[in-house]
Amino acid sequence: MTDTANTTHVTTSNVGALIRTGVAATVAASIATMAVAAAGNLAGISLELGGAPIPVTGFGVLTAVFSLIGVIIAASLARFARRPRLTFVRTTVVLTVLSLVPDVIADAGAATKTLLMLTHLVAAAIMIPAVARRLAA
Repeated sequence: MTDTANTTHVTTSNVGALIRTGVAATVAASIATMAVAAAGNLAGISLELGGAPIPVTGFGVLTAVFSLIGVIIAASLARFARRPRLTFVRTTVVLTVLSLVPDVIADAGAATKTLLMLTHLVAAAIMIPAVARRLAA
């Protein structure tokens, strides 16, 4: 009996589709976090952190930066992980939870902290499923 290794090779088209999906989800997540921040601000929630105002566009920029890092993680896992989808979901859920820690300890009011955490969760809710769908199970 001969054992053969069952390896998965990621093709360029798969990585391309993953990146295209990731970039589209990044744009959607950035717009969504800016909308949540703007809505919260319109509702009277302060966007000040430690006495310094956070511009609404800052939410979109930071969402884009960290979302694109997530796409890079996904592309790496697609190439090297045995179970890329499961590994990606587990990794990004842990990173999302860790991203809430600075919000909890931030020098801001409770409503502002809650709004900040909500933007993280909104971005994750858009990014994680969209990118995970493009990864092999």
